[in-house]
Amino acid sequence: MTKHTIQRSALILAFAASTLALSACQNLSSPTVRFDRQVNYGDAKAVELVTNEFGSTDLQMIAEKMTGGLLETGIFQGRPTVTISTVKNKTSEYIDTTNVMNSIQTSLVKSGKVRFVRSINEMQAGVDELQRQNQSGLYKQGTTAKVGQMTAAKYSMEGELTSIVKQNNATKDVYYKFTLKLFDVQEGTIEWQDEKEIRKTSKR
Repeated sequence: MTKHTIQRSALILAFAASTLALSACQNLSSPTVRFDRQVNYGDAKAVELVTNEFGSTDLQMIAEKMTGGLLETGIFQGRPTVTISTVKNKTSEYIDTTNVMNSIQTSLVKSGKVRFVRSINEMQAGVDELQRQNQSGLYKQGTTAKVGQMTAAKYSMEGELTSIVKQNNATKDVYYKFTLKLFDVQEGTIEWQDEKEIRKTSKR
């Protein structure tokens, strides 16, 4: 073996050793992340039957029924103002009832037949903004929103979700009922009311 061949072999071995060392360092500093599950987008409107607990399809059915019923009555002549008061969850599940009312409110606003004013839960944010504009000294006079100019609600919307659960060794039956009422704030009268019933049964 010639001297030139020996030098060339030594260089090849040194390069291979440095490559292995670099690879080992990379593996230590940034471990390989493996994804064991494949994720796909689904149809948000597809019927969801993973369990018989309250789900997205139930929310959509309730919002559609309540919105359709309200708009069919013709009660919203002249685009009256509405506020959302209370939405009670009387089931044994944790259910975000605000999400149900948001879907109803969104559909009604998009109809262009009603205006919503801040709810009780949203009012503090409005008060804070008025104080910031009028008391911070940061804004030009004449451009700030004036205190005492909020529009009051003519109607108040109140909802309630209840459930009845029955089960034995083979079957579980869940009955939901969502009730929505529209009150005239000044007179205290119920001007509209409707219900949506949902029954879900699962077998073991």
